[in-house]
Amino acid sequence: MADVKPLVLDVDGTFLKTDILFECFWAGLGKDPLRVLKACVLNLSRPAELKRELAEIAGLRTDILPTDPEIKLLAESCLSAGREVVLASASDAQLVQRLAADHGLSPRVFASDGHVNLKGQAKAEALVAAFGENGFDYAGNEKIDREIWKRSENALIVGNHPMIEQSLARMGKSTTTYPGGWAFRDLVRAFRPHQWVKNVLLLLPMLAAHDFSLPTLLLVLLGVAAFSAAASTIYIVNDLLDLEADRLHPTKQVRPFASGAVPIRVGMIASALLGAVALILGGLLGPVFLTVVIVYMLLSLAYSLWLKRMRWIDIATLAMLYTLRVVGGAAAGQVSVTGFMLVFIFPIFITLGCVKRLTELTLTSNDDRLPGRGYGRNDRSDLLNVAGLGTFGALAIFFAYTFTDQARTLYPTQWVLWLALVPMAAWLVRMVRLGYFGKQDHDPIVFAMRDKRGLGLLMLTLSIMFYAAGLWQKWFGF
Repeated sequence: MADVKPLVLDVDGTFLKTDILFECFWAGLGKDPLRVLKACVLNLSRPAELKRELAEIAGLRTDILPTDPEIKLLAESCLSAGREVVLASASDAQLVQRLAADHGLSPRVFASDGHVNLKGQAKAEALVAAFGENGFDYAGNEKIDREIWKRSENALIVGNHPMIEQSLARMGKSTTTYPGGWAFRDLVRAFRPHQWVKNVLLLLPMLAAHDFSLPTLLLVLLGVAAFSAAASTIYIVNDLLDLEADRLHPTKQVRPFASGAVPIRVGMIASALLGAVALILGGLLGPVFLTVVIVYMLLSLAYSLWLKRMRWIDIATLAMLYTLRVVGGAAAGQVSVTGFMLVFIFPIFITLGCVKRLTELTLTSNDDRLPGRGYGRNDRSDLLNVAGLGTFGALAIFFAYTFTDQARTLYPTQWVLWLALVPMAAWLVRMVRLGYFGKQDHDPIVFAMRDKRGLGLLMLTLSIMFYAAGLWQKWFGF
């Protein structure tokens, strides 16, 4: 078998359905963001040195990086036939060597070494020096790999590159193509459009102010669009920061970036574009709303980088993010939001933040702390207690609000307003109970918008409040 030519596999986008450089960037950003940004600035013109430093910061787990199933199967069949399978990559050699060992491939690898960026022509020269002209088969996925395919015996092309395939065929090269690329529907999944339902919170100020005019509604809906774009921007960033944790999670491992269905660089571009859309729409709605959107995005980013790993602070941050949606709705619709309303909804959101963590802890399969979080199963009782305090606090504040001058003006029939406390309390208790027993979605707001019984309680609460305000009499004459 000594005369059998080796199979040389590119790593990023070929053997792996991801890019090690971007993996290192985001893994490092989650561990030491300042050091990562400094490394990028100082080594921007020295890619090999940048890759080496990011690899050292990231501490990347190469054993869980997503592989291309067809290329992995090809490698395994070649190994079974006694053929050497070699990895050749522009990524850092330390990680490429570890990746080869993880998958039982040849210990001989070709990669960047901190000084030479082994890409394109440099990679071609290194492979020819080792195996000779036409002394190897090569699998790659980018246009720059054409320099290597030209000097290989057979070209294995991952993705759709018809022009390169035709060019190689004219040179007499044998070519084999494998599917590659990504689907737009998978990118849309990364936007988490089902989470946009949380932005219904922007409607609360206009409902509380009894302002149901079409101009106000249209402005608030524009605000909903801005918050949806802003939220999707951060969802993508959060997914990129949580790649390792998601791959170790029983359900989150199928997310677009964790599974390799969508390239990281595509996610980065999409996140930047969505952020721009959010800021443009925010600017159209005025400086106050724009400020709220910017604060929301910055706080969300801080949550993704640091705050979500801090016990209790993460729940307070989640409550603040929900509250900012309400403030944003008031700014977009240009309706007033009282201090009582903000003080009322904040403990509700504290409760829902606890429900989110209770659900995650109940659904976990062991007693370890949640990946990337500061909670374990022994924290369930504390979370339940805080959720109970939040529920009691919200109901007490609502009761106190009924005695204010504003409440008397908006809701002339005070005792009817007290009746709204019954379904409101039932809804909060239901949410806490379902979270404690792990019977809802990981996000309580998303679950609440799909929960028919819960929605019934919320609609009953609103109906009673509208009756107390005299709106049913005004609209329907009773």
